[in-house]
Amino acid sequence: MDTKKIKNFLAFTFQNKVNTKKLLVSFLAIASLLLISSLVSATNLTSSYDVKVDGIYVTNNANDVSVVAGELITIKVYFTSGVNDQDVTVEAELEGNKVDARVATAVFDVEENKSYSKTLSLRVPYELKDELSDNIVLNIKIDGKDSKTEINDITLRVQRPSYNADIKSVSVSGTVDAGDEVPVEIVLKNIGYNNLDDLYVTASIPALGIQRTGYFGDLIAIECGDNFDNTEDDRLNLYNVNVDRDCDDSDVDTVSGKLFLKVPYDAKAGVYTVEVEVKSDDSTSSKSAQLNVENEITSNVIVTNTMATVAVGEDAEYNILLVNPTDKLKVYRVVTESSGSLSSNADSAVVAVPAGSSKTVKITANANSEGEYTFKVNIFAGEVLVDAVTLNAKVEGSKSKIGTNNPIVVLTVILAIIFIVLLIVLIVLIGKKPEKSEEFGESYY
Repeated sequence: MDTKKIKNFLAFTFQNKVNTKKLLVSFLAIASLLLISSLVSATNLTSSYDVKVDGIYVTNNANDVSVVAGELITIKVYFTSGVNDQDVTVEAELEGNKVDARVATAVFDVEENKSYSKTLSLRVPYELKDELSDNIVLNIKIDGKDSKTEINDITLRVQRPSYNADIKSVSVSGTVDAGDEVPVEIVLKNIGYNNLDDLYVTASIPALGIQRTGYFGDLIAIECGDNFDNTEDDRLNLYNVNVDRDCDDSDVDTVSGKLFLKVPYDAKAGVYTVEVEVKSDDSTSSKSAQLNVENEITSNVIVTNTMATVAVGEDAEYNILLVNPTDKLKVYRVVTESSGSLSSNADSAVVAVPAGSSKTVKITANANSEGEYTFKVNIFAGEVLVDAVTLNAKVEGSKSKIGTNNPIVVLTVILAIIFIVLLIVLIVLIGKKPEKSEEFGESYY
């Protein structure tokens, strides 16, 4: 082997060993610093503490405290600080199987041998899908800038609410037309500790004044299945607690159904809230959804003209179209008002409009003096005021004055005069008899 290559190989090997040694030394130095840092930060902030949940001491599992799933609980932490420290927080965590809940206080400072009390509110996670009750772990951490104390593994018992019909979903069509029937689909589940009997569901649109109620039956807390024999072991395995409760495999804990709401034909276009309320003898729950209503017919009363100009004593005429977009006959009452020297009336005081059609009502107004008049026409359906239409009349001069100012009237008069003159001439010509002409002849003698 070449001597030069051997020297290069030995030099490379030596350099690698040196680099490896340096890397190892650096790693050990960093690890030492981290260890020292962790030891420093691990200084115990307190060794004297107590924890209460909803007013009951739970430190060191002194009591088996039960809380309700979904409810807000109050956690109070009492401690005496063993050090001086800054930026201290007290944190509480409920550690569930699937969901954790956590809350912390604002920062504060502590002084050695001084006692402190902090209160936190935390909502209990709801994870009891197939059990009536189960355990959950509460962890408390008192954490400062240079020290901390952890109080872990405090066991709490979580129970379902006694009675709770949960509305899993409310489904409605996104957009409907006024006059349509809207299906409201509802899914209910019993997430309470006990069975629910005689559930009634009401769907409503308060802004439109409509509602419908239906019977949804009974719901058990947990479905038992085919092999449930109601023995103590079966109940314990099913409910996670031994309760004396019968169960039939035909019973269900979830039900779905529909309620139908009829949107009025005169509902204004817009977004409405559909409210669903579930009631039993023991519980009430509610949920809402949004429904968009469209209505191309903005009013059942359409006015073709609201202004008329007439002479004193001449009738002003207006046409009002009454529309019935519903699927039933509607009867309207038309009531006109008078103003000052102006009187008004309708050609039909009561108008019956068949389903899906319309009718025109003629309104006339007459004034015996000049001026500008305003009057109302009120349209009723039964005793309900459907609309109040405001009409205007401008009365100026007399018929003769208005007539002489009208070019069409003037032209008509002129043509009439010409026609009369021509007619007179024709009569004269026809009445004049032509003179008899003389006859001349030759005579011979």
